[in-house]
Amino acid sequence: MLLVVEILFALVVSLLIVQLLKQRWRSRQLPPGPTPLPFLGNLLALNFQIHHETLIQLANTYGNVFTVWLGGEPVIVLNGYKTLRNALTAHSEEISGRPSTPLAVDLMGNKGIITSNGHTWKQQRRFGMMTMRNLGVGKKSLEVQIQGVAQQLTEFFSFEKGRPMDPSQPIINSVANVISSVVFGHYFNINDDNFQQLIKATNLVVNLRSRAWARLYEAFPSLMRGLFSQNEVFVKWEKLRVYVKQEIRTHREHPSDEPQDLIDFYLKQIDQTKGDPLSTYDEENLIQVVVDLFFAGSETTTTTLRWALLHMANRPEIQEKVQKELDAVLVESQIIHYEDRNKMPYTNAVIHELQRFCNIAPVGVARKSIKEVTLQGFRIEKGMMIIPNLGSALFDPEHWETPQEFNPGHFLDKDGNFVTRDAFLAFSAGHRVCFGEQLARTELFIFFSSLLRAFTFRPPEGVKKLNEDYLLLATLQPHPYKLCAVPR
Repeated sequence: MLLVVEILFALVVSLLIVQLLKQRWRSRQLPPGPTPLPFLGNLLALNFQIHHETLIQLANTYGNVFTVWLGGEPVIVLNGYKTLRNALTAHSEEISGRPSTPLAVDLMGNKGIITSNGHTWKQQRRFGMMTMRNLGVGKKSLEVQIQGVAQQLTEFFSFEKGRPMDPSQPIINSVANVISSVVFGHYFNINDDNFQQLIKATNLVVNLRSRAWARLYEAFPSLMRGLFSQNEVFVKWEKLRVYVKQEIRTHREHPSDEPQDLIDFYLKQIDQTKGDPLSTYDEENLIQVVVDLFFAGSETTTTTLRWALLHMANRPEIQEKVQKELDAVLVESQIIHYEDRNKMPYTNAVIHELQRFCNIAPVGVARKSIKEVTLQGFRIEKGMMIIPNLGSALFDPEHWETPQEFNPGHFLDKDGNFVTRDAFLAFSAGHRVCFGEQLARTELFIFFSSLLRAFTFRPPEGVKKLNEDYLLLATLQPHPYKLCAVPR
């Protein structure tokens, strides 16, 4: 028995030494970084999280291009505005891939837009952007729908008559219904069980990156597949797919003369490309495109609006200046249009500063180098996973006067005119820029302006200030809170 134990011990030690030597050998060709442990890499030091503040601290030690190890795989981290802008724009093509991580493959495969690569990604993204334009993104037709949903949200807040309320659920329902109209061609009743299950499944999958078990799954996929095959994420993911399949079936059974939503357009595209050996248009990709659009069109906008109301309640002087500008520009009962932002520089600046300061997606979705590329003097070989630390650009002290303060002046010139800032990378940049950017911008302006025009937001009686600390999930989210929406 003792001999068996000694043999096993020797085997384990040998494996650790071999892995350590492999890591050391490979590290010679990589940018500098913290020393990894065998098999675990830097996961323990990172607390099994990719935290933007930790990455900024590591950049102070190792430079703006450095390496961390997630399990046995090295990952290149990009930090700071100059590094990010150079990589995401000048070398956009070279780092336009997505890493095929075990969890992403097991859930999504090389399907849809967000996680796909190569020919599939190019076709699906081109279709998605073209269809969003056809459905009115950036045009009056979709803007009318957003205005209608914003009015419903305002009415919901009115029912509370200034009493303390949690604004999260009505905001989630409203934003999700906008993307539902684009994808499915109809709104949901907020009490619809399918609608709520859709939202819950979306939130669960979106927040995967914040789960420690997800990091372990990526590091040890063979072991974790057996342990987590019945995990809640996989169960809800399948329910999400089943619901989308039902919507597709309904669209097939009741076709429109002219496409009315994304599913209509996609089914038409499938029919038109039958027999084309290069076509990637099929039902599996359609399912994933629908899910991708639901992800992209709900989570980030919802979270930004939740932060927006919290910060306005905590900053009455800024809220009052926004309201004065709204009152001065808009006549009573005038419907708010996205183009009105051009006449409201302060309101526009506040919304941009909310996106910068709240920094809700600080670590952008991981990239992959599809060919060898040199970044800041470091040679990055083909196939490397790359993490753009977008939050480091939004707080880069070389490009923001008061990066740690909420300051709408970051987006105003000395005469009070709105100005764009190059370091504003809230939507990322380059080939993988957020394809829902225009929809998100329109929603944020119309929802935010509509709510502040109708209400003054305050902390509940007895609460001096709402908690501004964040919860680190897939996005940086506010702690649950209540506020009072006092009719103006």
